[in-house]
Amino acid sequence: MTQTPLVALQKPKDISLSEIEAELAQIWHSQSGSSGVPATRASTFSMVVYEPDEFQQLLAILGFYKGAIDGIHEGQTKQAVRDAQAAYDLRITGRVDTETLNRLREEVAKLPPEKLKLTNDDVRGYYMSEAIAIQNPCRIITLAPSLGVDEGISAQVSAYCPIQKSSGGSLICCEYITIRGAKNAMGRVANLVSSLLIPGLPRFVWWKATPNPEQELFKKLVENANCVILDSSYFSDPESELLKIKELLDSETLVADLNWHRLSTWQELTAAAFDPPERRVALNDVDRISIDYERGNAAQALMFLGWIASRLGWEPSEYHQVGGDYDLKQIHFKSGDGRTIEAELAAIPTADTSEVIGDLTGVRLASTNLNANCCTILCSETTGCMRMEAGGAAQSCRIEQVIATSDLKAEFLLTQQLQRWGRDNLFEESLAVVASILNLEKRSPVGVG
Repeated sequence: MTQTPLVALQKPKDISLSEIEAELAQIWHSQSGSSGVPATRASTFSMVVYEPDEFQQLLAILGFYKGAIDGIHEGQTKQAVRDAQAAYDLRITGRVDTETLNRLREEVAKLPPEKLKLTNDDVRGYYMSEAIAIQNPCRIITLAPSLGVDEGISAQVSAYCPIQKSSGGSLICCEYITIRGAKNAMGRVANLVSSLLIPGLPRFVWWKATPNPEQELFKKLVENANCVILDSSYFSDPESELLKIKELLDSETLVADLNWHRLSTWQELTAAAFDPPERRVALNDVDRISIDYERGNAAQALMFLGWIASRLGWEPSEYHQVGGDYDLKQIHFKSGDGRTIEAELAAIPTADTSEVIGDLTGVRLASTNLNANCCTILCSETTGCMRMEAGGAAQSCRIEQVIATSDLKAEFLLTQQLQRWGRDNLFEESLAVVASILNLEKRSPVGVG
């Protein structure tokens, strides 16, 4: 996570929950009355960041991680994950995938309550990524739930100003409020957190976990947010959790999925492949789609398929969970002219894991009409095109290599989201198709196909 140099108007200070607003007012009063550079306080947006960071806490409790609980899953954290995976005989990736997370939870559940207390420094809320820090003056409220017993709720406040962000001799600053406590105690502060969102300004919730509409805290924050920001690459069960996003959208909640933006290069290259007039006509011949994704999370694959289907007017008709080594999923669609389109999603184990669980690795669009000029292969630069080319008729396929954009980490995608928030009709239409597919899945027997 990139950090921005900050000027501290006040370093984090422990206070009671009832003192938050008074303490922030005192910070700005002291600054304006001092001989220092005047500072402009939050005036553009408020954001609640739900920062559970269960991964680092589990690793710390089990003795694999000695560093600070900071939400930065690099270096020391990755090594701790590798050590845990080796100790529990799991596939060594350096990332906490669903299998690893479940095993860590199981091991911690075996421990007595007195072993759950963390000794690591907890610095969640002390540092903001550049994605947030370089924005215009704002208020950030970080919720830092901890594992273990409920020992009450505490609060800290501070104010920081990015050094390079100044105007007319004034610093442009953000207020930071951090609220800590046991996970099961966070529901008690839902009303307080909502009251801390500045009236009249856009209100964002960045929920860095799986959505839980049944959780009191989540429900309260959603009610008071203009936009809820999620990242489906975090989801432990994307098939059910993508349906939860659809339910939120149906309830008129504005939702953004940062993982959706990671598909933009794949979408742009797919569209460009059919720009020539002769290929544009052949697009109607496409009736076979293969999508490969890195094993661990099918969200990107499902959303890409939903995007293709929504653009071409295909209606999902059948779903078969085939399983096997690649956890194959087969989905059939019906086109407007009565054709049957078959899609296959394959979870591919890769030697070099990417930063994001479930990244696309290959897409193949083809036709049973051998005379159709529509065969197109897209593949990532890290995995190459060999598997997709082996699908047959490679000599007549247009092949494109997808080069990842400079940074697809959530913090950098958040920058873009904050600048252009609003309804994303393309995302919502694509997700509607995904929901139709997943609802078929609920009625489909496993192992048929």
